[in-house]
Amino acid sequence: MSAPCDWLAARFAQQRPRAMAALTRYFRSVDLAEEAFAEACVKALAHWPQTGTPRDPLAWLLTAARRSGLDMLRKHQRQSRLLSENQVILEAEAAPLPDPDALRDDVLRLLFICCHPALARRDQIALALRVVAGLAVPEIARGFLVKPKTMERRITRAKSRIAAHPVPFETPSPQDRARRLQEVSLMIYLMFTEGWSASETETQMRPLLCQEAIRLARLLAELFPGMGEQAALLSLLLFQHARRGARVDAQGRPVAFDDQDRHLWSRAEMEEARAFFHKARRIGHQGPYLIQAAIAAEHARAPTTEATDWPLIEAHYAALYALQPSPVVRLNLIAVQAKTRGPEAALAEMQELAPDLDGYRWFHTMRAAFLEQTGALDAARAAYDRARQLGPTAPERALLDKKIAGLQKNN
Repeated sequence: MSAPCDWLAARFAQQRPRAMAALTRYFRSVDLAEEAFAEACVKALAHWPQTGTPRDPLAWLLTAARRSGLDMLRKHQRQSRLLSENQVILEAEAAPLPDPDALRDDVLRLLFICCHPALARRDQIALALRVVAGLAVPEIARGFLVKPKTMERRITRAKSRIAAHPVPFETPSPQDRARRLQEVSLMIYLMFTEGWSASETETQMRPLLCQEAIRLARLLAELFPGMGEQAALLSLLLFQHARRGARVDAQGRPVAFDDQDRHLWSRAEMEEARAFFHKARRIGHQGPYLIQAAIAAEHARAPTTEATDWPLIEAHYAALYALQPSPVVRLNLIAVQAKTRGPEAALAEMQELAPDLDGYRWFHTMRAAFLEQTGALDAARAAYDRARQLGPTAPERALLDKKIAGLQKNN
């Protein structure tokens, strides 16, 4: 899209989640909703530069999309059954916008459709990027480092599975709404993680996934302002993303957290993250995202690694482990305990996790670092070797090779 139309692209991106949510409910079809919204955007491209942005862009786009969708259904006899079932809704072309509560449930439903349990997690993320965020297939393919045709097939298969197992369109109960929010939040969290900690790639991060996860988290926080975990999730992602400029060096190699130049952290994002963190605390819900945000907030507050309140962070991780007693959470707790109790104590704690985390490269890099600190250089080299076998990024692999070569030289 040309530069003069950038403002239109921004408008379409801003309205897309709500418009797609409402249209999916109207048409009972994600594909038709996508086509109708695309047609509405084409019409807006023709009209808005001359007439200006309408007072209510969402209402304009929904009206245009409903008309386009109805035209498409009329032209496709194979969809005659769908046309018949939705005749009353679709012919109400001047119908008012859904009220805010209904629209909020529409957006949640659309996100929940993307989180369908019949889909693998990566397919859920890819579908959300296509349907909700409106990214083009080549963009999503670049985000996942696959070929566009491969991504196209994955998204098509995902839509087919959803069509075979549709999500009910009635208004969810409070219990179902809470369950959907939890599942959608997890998908967004994992979308960010997918971009933040890449595997077997040439780059250390995939910014597209991080940015879109933040955009979806921001949407949830806006739609559900009274839900503490939504504010906490957005806070957590912003705290993490604020550190992106310090995570790699000039050669693209990862920089350990303790060695990062904190002047490179984005202060604006840190401040926004802190504001959402305090909002989440005021609401009072104590969930896993809030605890992780509290950990990130403490790191952001400390001017140096040495000035960090490690006992407080250890207490936060202990609370998180009580809520989510997974091996990875315990590994993070042990990493903090190495600061408060020393590397020998951490190594002893890690022995119990070895069977569960043998395939987790961060376990071996952490263990190698602790072994190196205690002088067990042969064991450290073996641990770095094991980490190298577990799909590190190209920059991580180069760093591991450097560490292995250094240990060989010292022996």
